[in-house]
Amino acid sequence: MIRTETDVVIVGAGPTGLTLAGDLAAAGVRTTVLERRAQQSNLTRAFGVHARTLELLDARGLADELITTGRPVHELRLFDRVHVDLTRLPSRFPYLLITPQYQVERVLRSRAERLGASLLSGVEVVGLRQDDAGVQVETADGQQIHASYLVGADGVHSRIRQELGLPFPGRAVLKSIMLADVRLTDAPAGVLAVNAVGDCFAFVAPFGDGWFRVFAWDRRNQQPDSAPLDFAEIREVTRRALGTDFGMHDPRWMSRFHSDERQVPQYRVGRVFLAGDAAHVHSPAGGQGMNTGIQDAANLGWKLAATLHGWAPADLLDSYQAERHPVGRLVLRSSGAIIRLAMIESRPARTARNVIGGTALKLAPLARKVAGTISGVGIKYAAPHGAHALAGRRATDVPLAGGGRLYEALRDGTFVLLAPPETATAAEPWATRLRYATPAGPDTPAMLVRPDGYIAWANDETDPKRRDAAIWHALAANCGTTVAVPTR
Repeated sequence: MIRTETDVVIVGAGPTGLTLAGDLAAAGVRTTVLERRAQQSNLTRAFGVHARTLELLDARGLADELITTGRPVHELRLFDRVHVDLTRLPSRFPYLLITPQYQVERVLRSRAERLGASLLSGVEVVGLRQDDAGVQVETADGQQIHASYLVGADGVHSRIRQELGLPFPGRAVLKSIMLADVRLTDAPAGVLAVNAVGDCFAFVAPFGDGWFRVFAWDRRNQQPDSAPLDFAEIREVTRRALGTDFGMHDPRWMSRFHSDERQVPQYRVGRVFLAGDAAHVHSPAGGQGMNTGIQDAANLGWKLAATLHGWAPADLLDSYQAERHPVGRLVLRSSGAIIRLAMIESRPARTARNVIGGTALKLAPLARKVAGTISGVGIKYAAPHGAHALAGRRATDVPLAGGGRLYEALRDGTFVLLAPPETATAAEPWATRLRYATPAGPDTPAMLVRPDGYIAWANDETDPKRRDAAIWHALAANCGTTVAVPTR
């Protein structure tokens, strides 16, 4: 029996688990990742990296590298003539980056390994036990791993969720989605080709190396996942949905899968957490699944590190459920609404959908809300009663005095206090837990930005004494109460 001690064990080395591993390792937390697969799977289903995820990758120094592997899409086509304009997103990344999931995993894996996380492939978890002192994981090859906390990021068929005995309520929203990797004689004019015509849909995305992934669905012929797949059927369904099959040929791989809508009721059970597809799965519409999982990891990672380092408030880990469960529910509902609208069968109903949807998205407030929800930049967390209007919102990437940007400052993995230079002494007792920065513009209120890029506290106070006192109390509440707050 091989016994290993670590601080956090993560089960699953997909985008969610790798993001979390890198964040924990960067914070000096001993981290072990267990991946059942011995090698990378060909089942890349995610091809879109949204603006909010790119912002989080930017805060880890990874966005620029990933962007070189893909191509931007500035308008998201939902169905027919109903499109979502992404160019006006209040982000450094006003687009959807089209790149296959394995490229995302590659940059995240490289970061996690570089920072010291231990990644073990071909290791299957067969049991776990937990008590007040920690978690014990047993693997099929005879390892016994002890950790303070465990995170199940092991996908829709999560063994960790099963071990916890948690239900995964929901249902299959699309059955018998066909997948194929193909060559094309005539590539789509845009980066993507996507459309739904009521009884079928097709989606064609590039790998970037001359191969394309085709997703196709046919209401008329829904088979079990195990049923044989005929390449001629994929070509025919693609022609019906898109008007052409782009001369697809030489398929190197084909398969079927089904898409579920499910969400676990509890993201935390004692010392065990669930994240990504282990906690929630959605329809593929809008391309939000992988992105939501990465954002789960960004939310949980700094909270686990703060708890393990001993300065976090006692209830900080409970906020993972409070903040991320509503987001999972929102994504489930929004992606579900898109796919149901796309699959409307009758021609009159589709015509009405197109007219109403196209008209509605010309209204600026609604267009901003839809784009913000799909891209993730509009996601916000509940703030305490009486808090500043910015509290709980995502921080925009403001320029800093002396050069640089806020999201570059967040690369330290700590809180960032944005405040006028004369308030620097108020932050000194928390110097190891935050970075102090001054915004370049005069109109930015004092604010405390969490490591995941959300605003923990903001204040418009201009009186020096009252502002300093407010900063002290905000830092004590968010960065640990072990520092005594002086009486002012």
